[in-house]
Amino acid sequence: MYYKDIDHFLSRGAGALQRGPVALIFAEDGVELDTTLRHHRHCGFRSVILFGAEELAPPEDLRGKVHHVAHDMHRDGALQAAVNRLIPAAEGQWLYYCYNAEYLFFPFSENRTVAEMLAFHTEERRDAMLTYVVDLYAGDLQRHPDAVSLDDAWLDKSGYHALARPDPKHHNHPKERQLDFFGGLRWRFEEHIPPDRRKIDRIGIFRAHPGLTLREDHTFTDEEYNTYACPWHNNLTAAIVSFRTAKALKRNPGSTFDIRTFRWHNSAPFEWHSRQLLDLGLMEPGQWF
Repeated sequence: MYYKDIDHFLSRGAGALQRGPVALIFAEDGVELDTTLRHHRHCGFRSVILFGAEELAPPEDLRGKVHHVAHDMHRDGALQAAVNRLIPAAEGQWLYYCYNAEYLFFPFSENRTVAEMLAFHTEERRDAMLTYVVDLYAGDLQRHPDAVSLDDAWLDKSGYHALARPDPKHHNHPKERQLDFFGGLRWRFEEHIPPDRRKIDRIGIFRAHPGLTLREDHTFTDEEYNTYACPWHNNLTAAIVSFRTAKALKRNPGSTFDIRTFRWHNSAPFEWHSRQLLDLGLMEPGQWF
């Protein structure tokens, strides 16, 4: 199912937004696009919508199962613009978004579906979920010069930290139940990362409602959406493991020659299992057992 632009999709395919939860996949290139689409279908999303260039079509066997919307991902704010166009048409539905070569993991995701998780999250009166973007990188850059390899994927097992999020409207007093999270490649190679792109937190799963707007820093105009937990106890969080930063650092002429390897003494092979991320404290099961 192909649509020439977002207007075309909203006029002909908007029904897909009423079968939640919905995964929105934004393809900046073709790297691991097929595995990204298959992973999120396996997670249990009822609709998977791909946004990207016309030539970045889903694999033949997925074309009847994935909506493909032509969208220029090289324009500034391309992802936010698309998400904000879809929010009014998806009122009440859970939406998730990520880029290609990014993979959602949540507590017990090997034997529970994303719909089951969000049903519990809804019972806790939460309308959004904090997700940590955990950098993945190929262990051997000689064999994988683009830093992407599912079979040789590594992550940082430590080096993550959080800082209070200041509120400019209240003399930079810390915002309640909001933190800025840092770590991974954006922290270790921060000299190559603009300051406004160093955070690794993303409100990656949320429920659409009228008037809601996604901002450039992956937070929302509704401040309660940006909190990591409700006032009375910890809530579920999830992780999005991502090759995106590693890929960009190796493609960028200003950084590629400075990086011989991404591995350091705190690197560990990624096991492609939620238990590892839970053990490392990179997501939180909350009250869900």
